[in-house]
Amino acid sequence: MTGGPLADITVVDLTRALAGPHAAMMLADLGARVIKIENPGGGDDTRGWGPPFVGPPEVTGADAGPADAEEISTYFLSCNRNKQSVVLDLKSPDGRAGLTELIRRGDVLLENFRPGVLDRLGFTMDRITELNPALVVLSISGFGHDGPEGGRAGYDQIAQGEGGLMSMTGPDPQTPTKVGVPISDLLAGMYGAYGVVAKLHERSRTGRGGLVRTSLLASVIGVHAYQGTRWTVAGEIPRAEGPHHPSICPYGLFHSADGVVQISVGSEGLWARFAPAFGIPLKGPEFSTNSDRVRNSAVVRGAIEEAFAGYSTPDLLAKLSQVGVPSGEVKDLQQVYEWDQTRSQGLLIDVEHPVLGPIQLPGPPLRFFEPSGEEWHREHTAPPLLGQHTDEVLGWLAEPAPPATG
Repeated sequence: MTGGPLADITVVDLTRALAGPHAAMMLADLGARVIKIENPGGGDDTRGWGPPFVGPPEVTGADAGPADAEEISTYFLSCNRNKQSVVLDLKSPDGRAGLTELIRRGDVLLENFRPGVLDRLGFTMDRITELNPALVVLSISGFGHDGPEGGRAGYDQIAQGEGGLMSMTGPDPQTPTKVGVPISDLLAGMYGAYGVVAKLHERSRTGRGGLVRTSLLASVIGVHAYQGTRWTVAGEIPRAEGPHHPSICPYGLFHSADGVVQISVGSEGLWARFAPAFGIPLKGPEFSTNSDRVRNSAVVRGAIEEAFAGYSTPDLLAKLSQVGVPSGEVKDLQQVYEWDQTRSQGLLIDVEHPVLGPIQLPGPPLRFFEPSGEEWHREHTAPPLLGQHTDEVLGWLAEPAPPATG
């Protein structure tokens, strides 16, 4: 596994912003060669999204912006590691010719244009299949490629709202709240990469590629989980309940004397250990079973808040651990990235950026091991400068294509 599970795969990435680039980065993390196609007018939109921007000291900080020399958007850095950047003007004959050759040589094509844009550029699915019948195409849209609203533009927060996620998130039903990251974009990228890998596996049997579609809307509805069946089966409309679980009690955030902790009492066995340890009634009409506790959650939570108020956060976490109740604090991102456990899992990586020099990035969430137990370590590369690899990739395209196999 020296080159990774996808070391023999070439990905042509036409995407921008986040959903598509995240899918491409996931494939790149697995060893695929990802060629990111960017327009000559500034490249991926996220290159200009900020602040924060970083760069040489004279252009770093809150006042830096897209007009500053060599400024780099931290947003762009978050979703473009392990890629090559090529500038092509797809509205020009030369740009379309370059893309045509990339399609012929590629294994995967990613695009998240609005439905119909790629067709208007001359690359219908029929044309793409004619150029390369083995190509796997991933197409990501906002609300789906068909249906009564299939042409709608997709933006994360709008999809979070339209897909019901915001109605279940926040302190109360009157305050719909978005997730703190662009979760519909990220999920669409994850589902998209998952679909690509499945289609590549199928191709290994059939020799044929094909089309995979997903959307921001689909990605949000795809993670409704028990909240979805709460409506489809039980007919209940989930509402925001703050930092507490709607079906398990106690499970959520509580206050200590000097902060907050989270607990998960997910079984009656845990409740039998937890309640006596903190002087909370074990039995009674409000406490005996999980169903009782959910129905009377205000009473249960009040008793826990009263019991926890006498403990500092460290002492409370220590006692919860001693009792065997899953618990934790609420970390900010500085604490997360300085945490030894984060680093031990490879979730912080070092790369050499051509402008910024040595920087650290959040790392991939998967690890791979040989049967011997040896771990595969990818040699990560920094997100590229705009057009950094144009000459290299165009030179490769000028070489004779290898003979087709299979």
